[in-house]
Amino acid sequence: MRTLYPMAMKMNCLLTVKEAAVISGVSVRTLHHYHKLGLLVPAQVTEAGYRLYGQAELARLQQILLYKELGFSLEEIRPLLSADHIFLQDALEKQTRLLMLKRKRLDKLIELTQNLLKGECIMDFAAFDTKEIDQQMEQYAQEVKERWGETLAYEESQRRMASYGKKEWDKIYAGMGGIFRRFAACMEKGPDSPEAQAMVREWRDFIAKNFYPCSDEILQGLGQMYEADPRFQATFDKTSPGLGAFIAEAIKASAT
Repeated sequence: MRTLYPMAMKMNCLLTVKEAAVISGVSVRTLHHYHKLGLLVPAQVTEAGYRLYGQAELARLQQILLYKELGFSLEEIRPLLSADHIFLQDALEKQTRLLMLKRKRLDKLIELTQNLLKGECIMDFAAFDTKEIDQQMEQYAQEVKERWGETLAYEESQRRMASYGKKEWDKIYAGMGGIFRRFAACMEKGPDSPEAQAMVREWRDFIAKNFYPCSDEILQGLGQMYEADPRFQATFDKTSPGLGAFIAEAIKASAT
């Protein structure tokens, strides 16, 4: 994928919607559509109604185009643009596996076509079978439903995450880092210690403030995910080895 913003970086100026369209290879109409959806808001809109785009907007546009190339819908792209690392990594890993299945099917179709060009007639209908891809997509949908359900918490998290910009995410990441470090400082005292339980309450309040209302049930569900999902543990363990399992145990202890 081409880098979309070298001209803007060199010139250090704002581009018109037409110039942004030429650089990115998308149409002016598409940029207008992204603006309408709130996916790509111009840096400025002049009194005459002209949209102007800078480096940050072109960088965001490049992200949008990348996610589109990966097969995400515009509705799915919105939360990805402001997603935390765990959410984004999970989505990209799922999409990568799905694309690999599609590539496998395309490879079979190419092989079948090449054999036909050679005059070979091979009775192989596997290339036309989309069952594996359909099953994978159904599995992803089921996983989301089981993990989050059609809950107000999930809807609220999507709404809040889509509204956050870089400044908000920087503040959230800094807050998470501080909480993780304070959790790590409690590890020697045990997950049911007063200090660890105070951190559980702080973490719960942080989630409620920044993502969604965090009930006892949701908190315990998060603890189970931290324990079962190696991606969460890997993120926590960057602060201190074993921290993910410790936080899961501390959350479990808070229910007793």
